[in-house]
Amino acid sequence: MRILIAEDEPRISRFVARGLKAHGYTPTVVEDGITALDYASSGEFDLLVLDVGLPRMDGFAVLRALRDMGAEIPVLMCTARDSVEDTVHGLEGGADDYLAKPFRFEELLARIKLRARERTGGTTQPTQEILELGDLSLNLRTRVATVGTGAQKREVELSSREYALLALFLEHPNQVLTQEIILSRVWGYDYDGASNVVVVYLRYLRKKMGADRFITVRGAGYKLVDPRES
Repeated sequence: MRILIAEDEPRISRFVARGLKAHGYTPTVVEDGITALDYASSGEFDLLVLDVGLPRMDGFAVLRALRDMGAEIPVLMCTARDSVEDTVHGLEGGADDYLAKPFRFEELLARIKLRARERTGGTTQPTQEILELGDLSLNLRTRVATVGTGAQKREVELSSREYALLALFLEHPNQVLTQEIILSRVWGYDYDGASNVVVVYLRYLRKKMGADRFITVRGAGYKLVDPRES
């Protein structure tokens, strides 16, 4: 799936492009509205992630021009403007979806996957609802984590960031995740690189679920394991 990203903030465009590449998409970045209109109307892209506040030609004007010329490319508008008026303006102007900044990459990815399912007639595989590794599980719908089995089974209360971090590890069991991957997937483009936030939140998860589940691989990153198989 070829995705055009129209975004003039390099830190955001790099963050989005890197995440999309990691999930098998082919992103192309443009930084102004006129170039976005030219590329989006070429017929070479499957979806446009369109920021409203673009130089030379704003996102609403790009969207209007695309629809006036009959271009049917799906458009996901991405903007810091989250008022009802802006949302209505975008959707009534022909946008297929609307996402307010700041956003987590997983939310953007979910919107893109929805558009992909619509294009293929809903033939893509359904999203897995429960992630498990050994006696540790996480329900993605209810956001409830459980640890243990039988009479020892217990629910674990998670903050939103702890949930996102645990979900990432459970999506990649027994795999080493670098700090850069964790930061980009869980904290996104608003992350302050000077902090030790990954270490802090891993400490929280270790305290709640057991230190032997989360392994530090020196010089490489961290991985989630089933301690009963270690």
